[in-house]
Amino acid sequence: MTTITNFMTDDHRRCDDLLATAEQHAQQEDWAAAAPATLTFIDAIEHHFQMEEQVLFPEFERQTGMNGGPTYVMREEHRQMRDLIAQLRAATDAHNRDDYLDTTETLLIMIQQHNMKEEGMLYPFTDERLSNVAEVIGAMGQVAA
Repeated sequence: MTTITNFMTDDHRRCDDLLATAEQHAQQEDWAAAAPATLTFIDAIEHHFQMEEQVLFPEFERQTGMNGGPTYVMREEHRQMRDLIAQLRAATDAHNRDDYLDTTETLLIMIQQHNMKEEGMLYPFTDERLSNVAEVIGAMGQVAA
């Protein structure tokens, strides 16, 4: 049986790999490859955020009654990462290697810290507390990319 922890951790790894690929192209100043790779990463991480914000977090809040706790923190971190993603997009459009790499460095640290919280606490808690894990995973899989 698939768990929320496994499903979402796998998606974290996919997003991490996409960012690493985009960053490698930017490092080499291969903007013809970096630009589409960056957009692929942005689409993937935004889809990940949407799976959480549209399905997982509301269901967690509904079943646990915890509206101002961990999901509030995760949404706030999503907002902060979206700000960095906007900077990443601007650096890509400007073909500015230094800004791109500085932004990815900050973004990567934030993503790693965020993922550790989700993978170490939030996702396992949802697997334990939610009565409809398979349904939640199915619904997250239906979120438009």
